Amino acid sequence: MSERAKRIEAVLMQVFSPSELRVEDESWKHAEHAAAKASGGGHFIVYITAPAFAGQSRVACHRLINQALREEFVSNIHALSIHAKA
Repeated sequence: MSERAKRIEAVLMQVFSPSELRVEDESWKHAEHAAAKASGGGHFIVYITAPAFAGQSRVACHRLINQALREEFVSNIHALSIHAKA
């Protein structure tokens, strides 16, 4: 797992205490993407299951995750795909 993925995982573990969490760094798939070249990658997929998402819409879950990772978006995340469930 990349160092960036480990940072994302650590933040999500701390904020949501998920029962399941997997962070995949897919930056290598976007190596020719202009913004990816500038940032060195930053494409991730998050699979997360946490009680905090119970009764929440998909958009609400994504907002919660994006808010938790707001600092990572500054220098670490260029694109994020989220698969969240309760």
